Amino acid sequence: MKTLLALCMIVITPLMIAHAQDQAASRLYEFTMQDIDGQDVSLGTHAGKVVLLVNTASKCGYTPQYASLEELSRRYADRGLRVLAFPANNFGAQEPGSNEQIKEFCATTYDVTFPLFAKISVKGDDIHPLYAWLTTESPFPGDIRWNFTKFLIDRNGAVVARFETKTDPLDETVLQRIEELLSE
Repeated sequence: MKTLLALCMIVITPLMIAHAQDQAASRLYEFTMQDIDGQDVSLGTHAGKVVLLVNTASKCGYTPQYASLEELSRRYADRGLRVLAFPANNFGAQEPGSNEQIKEFCATTYDVTFPLFAKISVKGDDIHPLYAWLTTESPFPGDIRWNFTKFLIDRNGAVVARFETKTDPLDETVLQRIEELLSE
């Protein structure tokens, strides 16, 4: 009987782990967010795509990364990459504007064409549930420390990499990982 039980555990445990990972991965697609214009958008519309989620700010020393994000989006959109920007005012009041002002700034300064979402909180007591999930349940937990933290998500909705603020979106490590995911 012990042998049969041990054999069952050998088979069942990996299946249970795989099921739990699949459920955690698919959680991304359960979130509905407001876009920069106030319209509800299900992140499920990005199922099957490689996604780069970024918390952004318009008055940060790293704000020029918008240009790199736009280039990345234009370069890989046809192959299935989606860049999603989530403005946040959590660090040094560097995103003080309204959603309309943020949209105007991004369009006129960086010609941003990738999706911008309504301003949210990415840390603290009012952290948005999306970022609570990213920072606690993903394989890359930990508080967001500054603007332009990037989470890379595979076509199944699993968080597969996290790049901190100083890593430019066009850095070779980011590009290599994106290429790998787009080739899968």
